[in-house]
Amino acid sequence: MVSQMIKSYIKKILTLRFSREFLCFLAAGYIRFVYHSSSWEFIGFDKPSNYISNRKPFIIAFWHGRLLMLPLVWEKNKILHLLISRHNDGELISKTVKYFGLRSVRGSTKKKGVEAIRKMVKFLKNGEWVGISPDGPHGPRMKASVGIAHVSRLANVPVIPLVYSSNKSKILNTWDKFIIPLPFCKGVFIWGEEISAPKSSSENDIENTRQLIEAELNKISMLADKKCRNYSKINLNE
Repeated sequence: MVSQMIKSYIKKILTLRFSREFLCFLAAGYIRFVYHSSSWEFIGFDKPSNYISNRKPFIIAFWHGRLLMLPLVWEKNKILHLLISRHNDGELISKTVKYFGLRSVRGSTKKKGVEAIRKMVKFLKNGEWVGISPDGPHGPRMKASVGIAHVSRLANVPVIPLVYSSNKSKILNTWDKFIIPLPFCKGVFIWGEEISAPKSSSENDIENTRQLIEAELNKISMLADKKCRNYSKINLNE
């Protein structure tokens, strides 16, 4: 009964604009504190660095549960648009990443996401970058949808996966097992192998690209968790 009352009270607070803004401010501060108080290893950064220095656009692919720390490994002077859902939690994420200079595209690459796809393709063709969580906004967890492959084909740009993990973290009991690293941890950021755009819009080519993205993201997720001795906490099959 008490738990229900607390949840109801929190929901009411979050309906207030000031409360949402303050919560996002605190979240951004926490992300910075964790990043700067911890020790991080960076793997595979030469892959995207060549694209970025030559102003060649690409799509960053990341699992929804590993979003929190990603804004801090992106250069602020390079325009990055993150695809964020239109749901309430999406609004909080959108306002939080804004503190790091990231922009948001509200929508989805799934059903009724035509407008969001159109915007992302436009940004990519203008020489900017886009970030997509192919298992968002509601899963299934760590299972890529075909939307990201369609965006890659339409813009004719590659996909480069990115993940992080840490040895001290809180794993939320949410559909995505959202990972919140704790202060003074040891962590790792890993960029995966580049995945080329589909050769055509055929169902077979789109599906092949989707599978490659999913497999590479899961591979480097397991590698990151293993390096941080975190693999016993985050089971891919859960």
